[in-house]
Amino acid sequence: MTPFAILTLIIIYFGILFLISHFVSKKNSGNDAFFKANKNSKWYLVAFGMIGTALSGVTFISVPGEVGNPENQFKYFQFVIGNAIGFIIIAKVLLPLYYRMNLTSIYGYIEKRLGTVSYKTAATIFLISRTIGSSFRLYLVVIVLQRYVFDFYQIPFATTVLISLVLIFAYTYRGGLKTIIITDTLQTFFLVSSVFLTIFFICRSLNLNVFEAFEQVKNSNYSKVFFFEDYLKGTYFWKQILGGVFVTIAMVGLDQDLMQKNLSCATIGEAQKNMFTFTGIFVIINIFFLSVGALLYIYADKNGIIIPTDLVTGKPRTDLLFPEIAFHHLSIVPSIVFLLGLTAATFATTDSALTALTTSFCVDFLGMDKAENQNKPNMVRSRHFVHIGFSFLMFLVIIIFNTINDASVVSMIFKIASYTYGPLLGLYTFGLFMKSRTVHDKLVPIICVLSPAICFLISKNSALLFGDYVFDNELIIVNGLITFLGLLLISKTAILETRF
Repeated sequence: MTPFAILTLIIIYFGILFLISHFVSKKNSGNDAFFKANKNSKWYLVAFGMIGTALSGVTFISVPGEVGNPENQFKYFQFVIGNAIGFIIIAKVLLPLYYRMNLTSIYGYIEKRLGTVSYKTAATIFLISRTIGSSFRLYLVVIVLQRYVFDFYQIPFATTVLISLVLIFAYTYRGGLKTIIITDTLQTFFLVSSVFLTIFFICRSLNLNVFEAFEQVKNSNYSKVFFFEDYLKGTYFWKQILGGVFVTIAMVGLDQDLMQKNLSCATIGEAQKNMFTFTGIFVIINIFFLSVGALLYIYADKNGIIIPTDLVTGKPRTDLLFPEIAFHHLSIVPSIVFLLGLTAATFATTDSALTALTTSFCVDFLGMDKAENQNKPNMVRSRHFVHIGFSFLMFLVIIIFNTINDASVVSMIFKIASYTYGPLLGLYTFGLFMKSRTVHDKLVPIICVLSPAICFLISKNSALLFGDYVFDNELIIVNGLITFLGLLLISKTAILETRF
């Protein structure tokens, strides 16, 4: 597949998104449509569209790539099981709370329960976490496009990033969530289709039917799912399960991005149906992602394909194996299928995050949802400037990632969620389970800074402190617990007039 063909396909793809955006936002360009999609989204559209948001380009290329590591194989599915449990807890515990309070920003709960400074702290944590996480997800895919398309035209990396963000901004800045609900449904369709079609094309290249492919994957060296052997390692079953549960509660249930979609449904019943349906699809689609990974390595072994290396460091890059095979070793149709899936996975995540970041800042810091501000002139224009600001901020973060260009730093980004979302977990846990106590509001930011710092020191010295124990995703539990204990230290017994 030539760079020109890839570029043409991307242009057509975005042309479709622009058309959808134009028709959706033509009559829905106000703040209510942007923040809450007028509170009338269909639950089944939200459920399907959320798959594209939850499964980023990182999942699309990195999860299959990780399968080839003998220490990983299908271990990611343990984490997925934890995710599913976390989604159910969100549907049964957090969603009813948010609907009962009629929230636009979920951090409004912290304001009512703990105070204004705590509220601003929670919103700031989200803005930092989501900006870094979404920038990194976009970065990983932009470097794929840079390597296989834009380097051919000698276009600088910064220009590629800028073009990507300008395109995302162009179809989201007017309709916001109202547009995202529709475009994410389309993008999820491309994503899901690409997974199944990729399996079909690889099986055909290997001369295997579905049942033979299943046996090949089952009997390969890539399909071990459960790891009970060594609790000290990060792959240990209960570490992955518990990490999956609490990472999901923090990164989904306490994250404005995915919760904003849920809150656009008309009733709590529809929002819960959305979450349960989404959970089932999420688990199934991840099984297929892992299967794609095993089939890619089987295909590479059979055809003598070497894992691509980083052009700068020369180190193997397993996340480039999928694009390498799709673009250079399969026919034109599988290449198109891969590109559509990768593009859909990436931009469904980034456009949703950009909308959520804008919503959080406008609501949590500018108070645009408050009755006294809703009729003020230029509110929509102010929202546009905020949208531009976060687009530019993501651009800067991606450029910094690319400048560092250190694999060890890049791998650490995945752990950032454990550090940044941990305080959110502690804040909400304290708010929900310590209803008879109130905190010293102005001291909360100090606790939320100290907790990740302590966690970092514990993680760095865990082998020395705990006898070769290695922290993985369960570090977020420790972080949340430290935050909870810190809040307990700065709290006192109080009679609350209203309990949430």
